[in-house]
Amino acid sequence: MNGLSDFGRVFVEQPTAPLFWIITLAVFAVLFFLGRVLRLPLWLRVIIALIAGGIVGYIFGDTAASIKPLGDAFIKLIRMLIVPLVFTTIVGGVISMGDPKRLGGLGLKTIGLYLCTTVFAVVIGIISGIVFQPGNGVDYQSADSGAAQAQIMERLGAAAEAERSAVQQLLDVIPSNPVESLATGDILPIIFFAILFGIAIIASGQGEEAIGKTMESAAEAILKLTNFVMALAPYGVFALMAWVLGTQGLAILENLAKLTLALYVACVVQMVFVYGGIIRVLLGLPFFRFLGGIADAMGTAYSTASSSATLPVTISNVNHNLGVDRSIAGSTLPIGATINMDGTSIYLGLVALFAAQALGMDLTLGDYVAIAVTATATSVGVAGIPSASLFLAVAVLATFGVTTEQAVLIIALVFPFDRLLDMMRTMTNVTGDAAVATAVAKWEGGLNEEIFRQKAKE
Repeated sequence: MNGLSDFGRVFVEQPTAPLFWIITLAVFAVLFFLGRVLRLPLWLRVIIALIAGGIVGYIFGDTAASIKPLGDAFIKLIRMLIVPLVFTTIVGGVISMGDPKRLGGLGLKTIGLYLCTTVFAVVIGIISGIVFQPGNGVDYQSADSGAAQAQIMERLGAAAEAERSAVQQLLDVIPSNPVESLATGDILPIIFFAILFGIAIIASGQGEEAIGKTMESAAEAILKLTNFVMALAPYGVFALMAWVLGTQGLAILENLAKLTLALYVACVVQMVFVYGGIIRVLLGLPFFRFLGGIADAMGTAYSTASSSATLPVTISNVNHNLGVDRSIAGSTLPIGATINMDGTSIYLGLVALFAAQALGMDLTLGDYVAIAVTATATSVGVAGIPSASLFLAVAVLATFGVTTEQAVLIIALVFPFDRLLDMMRTMTNVTGDAAVATAVAKWEGGLNEEIFRQKAKE
């Protein structure tokens, strides 16, 4: 009841609210018409929704914040699918492989390729920082507001408490209670348990075929449910973009436009040259067909800023549009959503250069190497650390002498519009996940090139 009264108060306190909702409903009607009547592909409708949401949110400002619950509902619907999809696809995939030894080779190829792309990402981020010089002329002291610093310090404190040793991180992959891991959506323990469960079914020889078919049928049903949820994507994406631009606007980018530009350019370079190199050069496949096949996942990643929330869409796109075997997609993509943080790696390298330039520090070759190594090593564990970007940024900045107090000021300067940066970072991560899944599928004989090369499905 209180929620309804708050919703109604918007119309009283914000005179533009009725017009905002009239325009929103009109946009929804247009999106429905584009899909049902004109049959525009989903990815194109998502892009239209992104643009329309940004424009409407920018025009109506804080009024647009009232639409956020619609965006939150869309994200929750996608998150609802993650655990059942990951568990069923991995168990079914392990059973269909028949030989557990194949898992070792598949896992090594997957993790090895993810680490390679991460190294490229850090280097590209550093180069982008050198080229664009985003920190030159920036007064980082302007971020010295008590409220902002208090919020940053609170998050840094929580992140520091969550820091774990490498051994502990490995131990945490083993679930002490698989049911609890399934309930909380802790992906790595779920993957670990699902793989062992699948191997045990093969080893026991009891009901292998029956359970395998059951898991395949369950995975197919979840993917079909994903398609139902994705029919709502244009509306959810519109709501999220309207909220982001409405509450944060573009004015805040005036002082940090070069940092934003540097990040977006670096991410585009990573996607075009690194992932494009994997698809076009290593695999001999058409890169633009690859992008068309995962356009839905890229749009969802950009609007939700969450690789995990986008995971069901990514698996569906890679399987149906690119022809990647479901068992391989279900094995490689959840790992990527957890450990592949190329966008974050680019960000860490770039923020390090941004901080050095804002502080007037001259970096040596050794500093650049230390930044690259630290950013590469720490970004792999980003998913397991709350407030990861903040904590990891402090760790990287410390490698060339930035104090915690200075790091907090730098972070406080960037933090208010980090959502816009995070959206691009997430889209980069998801694109990298799909590229690695495609490569592993090709090498493992699990890629249907006829599906890959045909026109991407709606």
